[in-house]
Amino acid sequence: MSHSMQHVHRGFGSVRPYLCGPISLTAFIQGAFGAEFIESNEGGPTLLKLGDSLIWVEAGELPAHIKAWVGSVYLYVPNVETVYARAMELGARSISEPEDKPYNERQAGFVDVGGNTWWVSTYLGHPI
Repeated sequence: MSHSMQHVHRGFGSVRPYLCGPISLTAFIQGAFGAEFIESNEGGPTLLKLGDSLIWVEAGELPAHIKAWVGSVYLYVPNVETVYARAMELGARSISEPEDKPYNERQAGFVDVGGNTWWVSTYLGHPI
């Protein structure tokens, strides 16, 4: 870990999505995206690794002084169709089926079991 990142939990990823949802949200993210479990804090969030990034997941009942929220995440994946299909199988609601976009990405969108919006995309490269 570089000295300049010692203030960051786990030493990398200064900016991290922090999502809230039902107890099944962590399993949804692991199943749909193949997220790797990093750690879980007793009575607190779970840290998952998605590709080269980390995400906090607050799953289950929140303390009374905290209101539930929903978020939106834009995630690059190797294969949009695969992730989209897994998400649908796990109970996601489709916003947009996979399609090529004019900005050279193949993209799909869905809402997870906690109401969070996910945009998954595969960069297709610069046009020739």
